[in-house]
Amino acid sequence: MVDDDRPEWFAPKRYGYGSGMPISWQGWAITIAFIALAMLIAVKFAHRPLLVVAALAPLTIVLMVITAKTTRGGWRWRWGEKD
Repeated sequence: MVDDDRPEWFAPKRYGYGSGMPISWQGWAITIAFIALAMLIAVKFAHRPLLVVAALAPLTIVLMVITAKTTRGGWRWRWGEKD
């Protein structure tokens, strides 16, 4: 069951599983913050690649949970039909 009160920050992908592009300022803010933090971590720990992976893994999981909860129509497999 889909909760209609959920925010819609990301568009669904037309093909496949997951989220597409951000469709609200909150989605863009989350995306830009993720990219900025990922770049900061990569630059700061460039000499320790295992630490970069260890730091980016939880950050990526948090982004995936947020996008899954805020994608219009939720995450499901799509074959190209319009929603």
